[in-house]
Amino acid sequence: MPRGAAALEFTVDGRRIEVPDDGASLMEVLRDRLGIRTVKDGCSPQGQCGCCTVWVDGKPRVSCVTPARRVKGREITTLAGLSAKTRTDWGAAFCAAGASQCGFCTPGIIMRLAGLDARSRPRSTPAAALSAHLCRCTGWQTILEAWDDYGAPRPDRNWPAATRRAELEGGAPQAVGPDVALGEGGFADDTAPEDALVALSDGQEGWAVGETVAEARAAAGKVQGRRTPSQPGMPLDFPEGDWEVRLRTSWVEPAYLETDASWCAPGGEPASPLANGGAFGAKLTSPLPDIARRLADEHGRPVRVLWSREDAVRHGPKRPPVAIGIDRDGRGAARVVRTPGVSDAIASVAPDLEVEEMDIPGPPTSTAIRGGGWVEAAVAMSAVGDGTSGIAAPGGGWAQAEWHQGRLRIQVRCGAALDEIVLRSYCIGAAHMAYSWVTSEALTVTADGEVHDLTIRSFGVVPASRMPPVEVQIEPSDDLPTNGSDAVFAAVAAATWRRAGHRADWPTGLLD
Repeated sequence: MPRGAAALEFTVDGRRIEVPDDGASLMEVLRDRLGIRTVKDGCSPQGQCGCCTVWVDGKPRVSCVTPARRVKGREITTLAGLSAKTRTDWGAAFCAAGASQCGFCTPGIIMRLAGLDARSRPRSTPAAALSAHLCRCTGWQTILEAWDDYGAPRPDRNWPAATRRAELEGGAPQAVGPDVALGEGGFADDTAPEDALVALSDGQEGWAVGETVAEARAAAGKVQGRRTPSQPGMPLDFPEGDWEVRLRTSWVEPAYLETDASWCAPGGEPASPLANGGAFGAKLTSPLPDIARRLADEHGRPVRVLWSREDAVRHGPKRPPVAIGIDRDGRGAARVVRTPGVSDAIASVAPDLEVEEMDIPGPPTSTAIRGGGWVEAAVAMSAVGDGTSGIAAPGGGWAQAEWHQGRLRIQVRCGAALDEIVLRSYCIGAAHMAYSWVTSEALTVTADGEVHDLTIRSFGVVPASRMPPVEVQIEPSDDLPTNGSDAVFAAVAAATWRRAGHRADWPTGLLD
């Protein structure tokens, strides 16, 4: 501790600790000074995603917006401080239900659920408690199923087969197992050496470097962005024509929980931001590894390079907005924000659409994001006719979705299942993403291309309490396995749009 600095004393996981009172948050103390990496940083620091949830005197609290000085003399419990049996049981429950995919949000969610009262409480209790959290992968339902089945016997699993299915669905190397739900997925920033410098964006295309996150943040001098009161607009006009069907989308944030991170030692290879999952394709071109390598060589020390949530929103790729018109014969035209490969993506499912790429100010776009371009075209085409024949993905999967008494029923065909728990989890997650996208997600982007929705709660992601139940039927097959959740994403988007009366502009508003 620096000489003359005031001290803070409190208990962490049964151990009495002392840290300087230098304005750091509780999360910074836990992660960066005590090395407790189960506490995750997902919104840097907005207090809106729940990934950094710990207990303060036995009650859940979001640690990224809790000043360390406010917990002086109090007892802090992290996931690492729960009993071995409790951790094991929660990890097993989440794994058996498919309630964890990347595993970034789940340590905070487990802390929330483990802090609830007795098992006898109704299912609405954890759903309401999860309003403090965001999970982008699982669609919430499997998390509630993990709550329901906590402590139940666990089925035997073929872990290599489960891992292969997860990698097919996630499009990147993926770990599967109880330890993933406990935050041990090997995320880039969790693996950085203790003596690494920290580099944060200064908002002016430069990097502020410090010994700690707090020091780098102070050097950056940025003011945390907030949510705009303005309403999202549509960046594109419809093509001219007498259209039977019209579909128009706005800017949408992929909203992966682990913001881009990398680290590198001088002369070494940088850590991959993908870590344990593909971020729905949004991190494939992340610039952070190259920046980490350059800064490490400049400073002669390992350097952690971190995007804040605001950085990810400003600079990370988005789905390309579209405006599509289709006549009753299935022919039409599409306008789309200029994006490499988007015309080919649209042509792969709708070869009769004339595509016009438009130069529109805004954040970067990418077709690497789940189904970018082709899903919008396939959904628009599905509205010609009864729209119930299902959707085939360019990658080989097929899915059909329908609404029945307020529930989503999904049928998916994607070759050998390999592991039905993992496949079902990804299908439910894709259903949530599609339902949320069609009904409630959009970003406000100004006419000159500046993103104004900079907080994770401003993206419009549907919470656990508003997500309809999902049923998944997996067609048995001995064929080679292919990705199935992208087809589910498209099929659920089509079914949800159909239920919303094919309102031309998305988001349509949440369904009753």
